[in-house]
Amino acid sequence: MTSKHAEFPGESDEDQPPLPTPELEKRRHQIYPTLSEADIRHVARFGEKQQFADGAQVLRAGIPTGGILVLLQGCIALYCHDGFENDSRIITLGGGQFSGDIGQLSARPEMVDGIAIGDVEVVRLSSEKLRALIVAHAELGERLVRALILRSVAFLERNSGGPVIIGPRGHGRIHSLQSFLTANAHPHTVLDPLEDERAARLVAHLQPAREDWPLVICPAIGVSKNPTIVELGRNIGLLRPLSEDKVWDVIVVGAGPAGLATAVYAASEGLSVLVLETRAYGGQAGASARIENYLGFPTGVSGGALTGRAYVQAEKFGVEIAIPAPAGRLYCDSYPLQVEMCGSLTRLKARTVVLACGARYRRPSLGNLKQFEGKGVYYWASPVEAQLCSMQEVVLVGGGNSAGQAAVYLAGHAAKVHLLIRKGSLASNMSSYLIDRIEATPNIELHTHSEIVGLVGDEEGVTQVQVRNSRSEEERTFDICRVFLFIGADPNTGWLGDCGVNVDRHGFILTGPDVEGSRDQMQYRLNLQTSVPGVFAIGDVRAGSTKRVAAAVGEGAAVVGQIHQFLTWQRE
Repeated sequence: MTSKHAEFPGESDEDQPPLPTPELEKRRHQIYPTLSEADIRHVARFGEKQQFADGAQVLRAGIPTGGILVLLQGCIALYCHDGFENDSRIITLGGGQFSGDIGQLSARPEMVDGIAIGDVEVVRLSSEKLRALIVAHAELGERLVRALILRSVAFLERNSGGPVIIGPRGHGRIHSLQSFLTANAHPHTVLDPLEDERAARLVAHLQPAREDWPLVICPAIGVSKNPTIVELGRNIGLLRPLSEDKVWDVIVVGAGPAGLATAVYAASEGLSVLVLETRAYGGQAGASARIENYLGFPTGVSGGALTGRAYVQAEKFGVEIAIPAPAGRLYCDSYPLQVEMCGSLTRLKARTVVLACGARYRRPSLGNLKQFEGKGVYYWASPVEAQLCSMQEVVLVGGGNSAGQAAVYLAGHAAKVHLLIRKGSLASNMSSYLIDRIEATPNIELHTHSEIVGLVGDEEGVTQVQVRNSRSEEERTFDICRVFLFIGADPNTGWLGDCGVNVDRHGFILTGPDVEGSRDQMQYRLNLQTSVPGVFAIGDVRAGSTKRVAAAVGEGAAVVGQIHQFLTWQRE
């Protein structure tokens, strides 16, 4: 095996380009570890050798490699792709080191370009073989996964390797695309053509019409004009073609904590699992700035961090996760069951279906609300929205835990947070620790018995918010352009209307003995099964469930045992 120092005499670790933050630089040895001879022997049993000539393009940004390359000889120089062919070197990998980021667990497109330096020999590990190696050799697998995760973190810190979004500052569609990418922890860059010369030159060349904004450059794809979220998902590899011929053991609808738990436990026990998610993994929990009552995290954990780990864990066990892939209809009149994709005629087959589809954000009855969604009105508070409201006053509506977490989070960025609730206090719907924190935060002002009665604005977005006090009937106008709505959610069950799945009067799915007319033993034994055999419901969408992350994860795990029972009965 040839080391990189033999290929480049005098080049040391200090000569490598720096990582984007000092914290990551301290972990360089974990991000780019060198495998031992024993490690290489383990790798060789799972992969196959491949050679490249000096100067060959080994990796191409935007094109799936289908796994990782472990170097035996020669070097590979990795370059960051910025969308404008102004690439900069990230690192030169030498003998015993390996390519890839966390996306290679599921064969997503590469984030970098890779050029062979000298005659190169590698062991190629396909995504399937990589996952098998990680499971078979736990200690080596831990080092590999840690490195792949940290590299993805570095891409996020650099805002490199992903799409480049170009458009005027404040454009609503920019926020929609950026929010989608941020929620899925996918690196990207946003450029204003009035401030960036490269973007300005591209705009001058393409002369986009008003309906063409924003422009999006994806590696290996090129420029797209005003792409939909689905088109963007396909371009970055989050949404891949799904075969109508394959019969999955389990299709999970929803990638919140409940759905991800089902995916992890089912796949780890050998079942084939497909997860369909409408917007982003993590669901509403993924948007939580901090969860402080989840077992095992005494100082709290962000929803994104918690569900991000679950997402990687699911990929490690071979779960196929399709985003954005909303389910549009469930067919229960034949077996296997079928799930139709929303907006297409694609029907996916499954022996069992788990409904973990959670809830849809509730919207107040304001006539012009839709006009301002994404342009001043938001239903979550991520770093994207926090940056938008930096040093501004904002209005946040809601009295539950999600609202409390969002208020505290935004208070760290905004000049002031006006928290509106209809009731006289927060005590009935919010945890006491959050109430104490809100009271201790000087730039959060609580407005009780208050609600929004009007939004004023223009094509650019919201400019004023009209608020009424229900007790005094006094109306007040705030000169505020950012409004956050956390007023609860309704069960996402409208798409199940004609498939025979029973719901209660509020739209939540009935399961087990609660199913009307249920008398058979199977229904009682499978207490998470719906009125349709083989269809299960878990998490927030299930009637009678406890609306907590821990409870959702517990149901996600518990349903797997019931799936095994159902499949056993089907085979008998």
